[in-house]
Amino acid sequence: MRKPLTVLAAAALAAVLVPSTASATPGSGVTGTILAQKTIGSTDYTLREITVQPGGYTGWHFHDGTLYAYVKSGTLTHNLADCSIDGIFHAGRAFTEKPDQVHIGRNLGTTPLVLEVLYVLPAGSPLSEDAPDPGCGF
Repeated sequence: MRKPLTVLAAAALAAVLVPSTASATPGSGVTGTILAQKTIGSTDYTLREITVQPGGYTGWHFHDGTLYAYVKSGTLTHNLADCSIDGIFHAGRAFTEKPDQVHIGRNLGTTPLVLEVLYVLPAGSPLSEDAPDPGCGF
């Protein structure tokens, strides 16, 4: 009987001590496929195709390095943490995302949005990091 109580107590303590990620804003209607990856020196290069369904969004996030993106189809609405729209990118357009800049990508259109994205990140960095919702209301 002691072992189940010990496990239960440890789980309760972990729930209290582990930082919460409740402030993160998960995406909706987003899928991604890695097409290629390579590490050269201290930099990871990852080519990824991202699809955002109509009404979908990435969730608020940032990257530890620079991203180079191309809109293959659809339209991307790109907002910064101050709630401003810093770009509406249609098919055929390219854009760059700066390191550590909190943003969200949204598909406000009626067709899927498809992006080809090259991530240029410090070796070992995640592709993106969650950020809290700044309260923009969307």
